[in-house]
Amino acid sequence: MRAVVQCVSEAAVTVGGRTVGAIGKGYAILLGVGHGDTEAEAVRLWRKIAKMRVFEDEQGKTNLSLADVGGEVLVVSQFTLYANCRKGNRPSFTDAADPAMARRLYERFAELARIDGFAVATGEFGAMMDVALVNHGPFTVVLDTDTL
Repeated sequence: MRAVVQCVSEAAVTVGGRTVGAIGKGYAILLGVGHGDTEAEAVRLWRKIAKMRVFEDEQGKTNLSLADVGGEVLVVSQFTLYANCRKGNRPSFTDAADPAMARRLYERFAELARIDGFAVATGEFGAMMDVALVNHGPFTVVLDTDTL
């Protein structure tokens, strides 16, 4: 699994002009699922994200986790994180998981965050979405379970 995690002041996702998910301070997470990913990767990735200390403390040091700041989570499915651009100019997405598996792991990932007590909003799987956010910091981290 791959994730682009952005610290945000606020974030929202709309589908056809309708807001389907919105959060205040927290993480906007673009989540990609690849071939061979399992629930174990979802758990490992969420645990890493939940424990990351990337929010500033009183001294301006990145010492605080999402829980420490009472943050929220917006999870948006992003199969394009598995784009392969090695040949030609048109990306291939054959490294992304099939939609049924990707949906199941995407929903499980969001559920893990809810189980941990976070307010979680999501995009709409498979839809054309508009994602708006205010990146705080700016602070963005890219994670891949193959390298965790």
